[in-house]
Amino acid sequence: MAEVKVKVQPPDADPVEIENRIIELCHQFPHGITDQVIQNEMPHIEAQQRAVAINRLLSMGQLDLLRSNTGLLYRIKDSQNAGKMKGSDNQEKLVYQIIEDAGNKGIWSRDIRYKSNLPLTEINKILKNLESKKLIKAVKSVAASKKKVYMLYNLQPDRSVTGGAWYSDQDFESEFVEVLNQQCFKFLQTKAETARESKQNPMIQRNSSFASSHEVWKYICELGISKVELSMEDIETILNTLIYDGKVEMTIIAAKEGTVGSVDGHMKLYRAVNPIIPPTGLVRAPCGLCPACIYRGIMNECILDKLESKRLCTRK
Repeated sequence: MAEVKVKVQPPDADPVEIENRIIELCHQFPHGITDQVIQNEMPHIEAQQRAVAINRLLSMGQLDLLRSNTGLLYRIKDSQNAGKMKGSDNQEKLVYQIIEDAGNKGIWSRDIRYKSNLPLTEINKILKNLESKKLIKAVKSVAASKKKVYMLYNLQPDRSVTGGAWYSDQDFESEFVEVLNQQCFKFLQTKAETARESKQNPMIQRNSSFASSHEVWKYICELGISKVELSMEDIETILNTLIYDGKVEMTIIAAKEGTVGSVDGHMKLYRAVNPIIPPTGLVRAPCGLCPACIYRGIMNECILDKLESKRLCTRK
């Protein structure tokens, strides 16, 4: 007599328990989970039961459906964004989520098209609709004047997008930078002259002529010459230009933790210097040693003005 194999069906799981478990997984992986993750965590649940639970969570607005290079992703929906996107279709929600993930650096419409796999005409329509609702905004980038990046409406654009304090409406504020350059140097010159007039021994005079970047920053802020808020990083950028011009030198000293102007236990100090010889008109020159520089020298082309040679030059 042939043996009869009886397939034992697993008991049906409670749909509510399946939904709760999926939500728990989404909280564990805030960037989203795939169907494979759900299947690995709940191997005893049939595919149809998983699909029913996921569809119910999507219909109730508890999950967001995303599309990635690896397939579909399910992510827990933000309660604040849920109210903003009420009444929007799935395509509009998808575009909004892609822009949200880009953060304050924004994203090009071309990249939105690549990530969403939607036609360009549909993306442009969605972007205009989201802009009209003040959910997103278009920001011109200094990296490409004729292109815009999109980000959430309430975000402050990153410095890499706006150019920071040195740009205004995508125009480089050369006069503003020059004024800051002069005032920073003037402050360091004054401090050096005060140190010399103290008539103390040379070592004490030299140490007294140094100023921290925080002191320079505080001086510039008190002058009130800037319409935008400057950071210490901005001032250090200006001080670096003075170093390149041979007008200022920098040293780094150890500092106690919590000292104003210190970073990771170190502090940058600057002082004005008088160059021994006046700087010549030749500011940049090839090293003359590596093959790339020798070749460029023959061709009467400056090595540092060519990006392709920058990668070849052993000095860089």
